[in-house]
Amino acid sequence: MSKLASQPGFVRTAALGAAIVLALSASPAAAHPHVWVVVKSDVVYSADGRISAVRHAWTFDEAYSSFAVQGLDKDNDGKLSADELVELAQVNVESLHEFDFFTFAKASGAKQDFGKPTDYALSYDKAQLTLSFTLPLKAPSNRKTFSLEIYDPTWFVSFTFADGDDAVRTTGAPAGCARTITRPKPVETTQQQRLSEDFFTSLAGSNFGASFINRVLVACP
Repeated sequence: MSKLASQPGFVRTAALGAAIVLALSASPAAAHPHVWVVVKSDVVYSADGRISAVRHAWTFDEAYSSFAVQGLDKDNDGKLSADELVELAQVNVESLHEFDFFTFAKASGAKQDFGKPTDYALSYDKAQLTLSFTLPLKAPSNRKTFSLEIYDPTWFVSFTFADGDDAVRTTGAPAGCARTITRPKPVETTQQQRLSEDFFTSLAGSNFGASFINRVLVACP
């Protein structure tokens, strides 16, 4: 087992990848999703007008956040510093690679690949964790349209763009670029409760979470 795997946050991180049921789940039949994430994203352009990266800030629900930070306040001062969260941030980012960071991009219809994440960090405020990281495109794109989708195919993790038009920004974009944000329709509580673990087990390998895609389309002249 690696040094990171022995850290308190390692097993908890697996919840982000839909690999395990959170210890906070009420029962094996508890309804999906298990983790809720509010997303803010930034499509970053380089000086020559090409799309070079996507920056994310993911804020997790209070229940997951509380579970994830147990035992991380090493100096027992009642606060969580960036230094105390640095290893958990690294484990989160490394684990998310297996799931493509739940981030899927196309430029003029062509799939875009991301390189290794950079500038990753965790912060803890008002009982919620926020994971920030940058995904550089392996090949910066100068295509006129760029689409970004964020979702978990298994719907173990529920992603939702933050409210407002600034949920997705376009930093350094050429003049005249416009963005269109599409959020998934909310799921009624009664409908969600009917979606048990057995239901999702039967859907192994499917793309059920595609019904809950967060999408932004950036179009430039």
